[in-house]
Amino acid sequence: MDRRVNLGPRHRGVPRIVWAVFIGLFLGALFSRLAIRYLPDSAAREFLTTSVSASVGPLGIDLVAFSFVVGPVVLNLNVLSIVGIVVVALIMRSWWF
Repeated sequence: MDRRVNLGPRHRGVPRIVWAVFIGLFLGALFSRLAIRYLPDSAAREFLTTSVSASVGPLGIDLVAFSFVVGPVVLNLNVLSIVGIVVVALIMRSWWF
């Protein structure tokens, strides 16, 4: 008797979306650095590289045996970050149905 659980397409897509966003943010950060370095000072460069930041932390956790601090975690989002996420999502969609 086979007792495998069929997760269906909706549940299989969540890790794929998380990976697409995670890798896309790194690709967008690379695009941003390249734009800052190679584009001349112009309105296009300002538009592409102006970012909005959100941060959480620091979060301190103190257990009896040890303690640690996580953070602050900062998310910088700009137009090129969104472009990176879209590029990675399209590549992942073409490779994995």
